[in-house]
Amino acid sequence: MPSAPRISDFSRIRRTLGVYRVLAYLTGVFLLILVVEIILKYPLGLEAEIGGPYGPIALIPVDTHTAFNLSLAIQIAHGYAYLAYLVADFVLITYLRWPITRFLLIAAGGVVPLLSFFTEHRITREVSGYLDAREADARTVPTEASH
Repeated sequence: MPSAPRISDFSRIRRTLGVYRVLAYLTGVFLLILVVEIILKYPLGLEAEIGGPYGPIALIPVDTHTAFNLSLAIQIAHGYAYLAYLVADFVLITYLRWPITRFLLIAAGGVVPLLSFFTEHRITREVSGYLDAREADARTVPTEASH
């Protein structure tokens, strides 16, 4: 069984948890947008374009872009958000000294639609509860100097 995280790391864990939470929501939102984009592109043969001849934002047939390809931008944005999410996930499990299997379970949140929102809620509740309980225990244990 891995050892427990050091109390001196708790502030880092809380900061990392905050970053993880933001990235979980960002990744989840981009994933939902990406799902819509995939439905538009493959079954319907449409992509989104910004600033083209059909208006400020338009759905056009695949591969007929004359302006900014919003569909591609969504794919790239989700990819970068997911990479940042994975880094935050890895840093969090490293500080908490969790097994790599936890990393893989949390990582699934960025590829399964809606899962990142549920995963974020569960991880935040679990980590915050753990840190609060450990800090409360540390305050109630008498130190050598207090005797």
